Amino acid sequence: MRHTIFDTPVVRQLFLLISWIGLKLTGWKLEGKLPAKRRFVMIAAPHTSNWDFPLMIAMAFCFRIKVFWMGKDTLFRGPMGPIMKWLGGIPVNRSAPGGLVQQVVDCYHTTRELVVVIPPEGTRSAVQKWKSGFYRIADGAGVPIALGFLDFKRKVGGFGPMFKPTGDYDADLINIQAFYASITPKHHAKY
Repeated sequence: MRHTIFDTPVVRQLFLLISWIGLKLTGWKLEGKLPAKRRFVMIAAPHTSNWDFPLMIAMAFCFRIKVFWMGKDTLFRGPMGPIMKWLGGIPVNRSAPGGLVQQVVDCYHTTRELVVVIPPEGTRSAVQKWKSGFYRIADGAGVPIALGFLDFKRKVGGFGPMFKPTGDYDADLINIQAFYASITPKHHAKY
């Protein structure tokens, strides 16, 4: 995959320091261990706030992990486009999602290290059910799913357990969502 802020010399160290200080000053703590594997899909849930993004970036620096993340294509328009891509962004056209899953699966097949962060809700708004793209990517690429979280009640974020897709999405989703039952989002009405 491409060069990002996470592997830019000097900037990487500066943002690690800024992230660490920022999390300390705001009372956020890291929880869990960075997975030993360097190829996985990471769920970013619950996703209900604009604060989720800077917290995710700060925690990625503190865990010392290079992440790519999916965001709506409108975030990548204009002068912010190159910056968002440098931050690890992958633009997603939500009105024409065809082929995106296979493109990401192909990236996993051609790289030794790749972590893609995907909010399963697909939006900060309230949804009735999660989108299945995160699961189809992990299953198609043969990589595990890291259960990443931000718990606003406890001010803790990090990694839960790793989950290996079995191919039975409905059954696996029940187990995955059970982990998130005790996680408190920033906006309860949106989750």
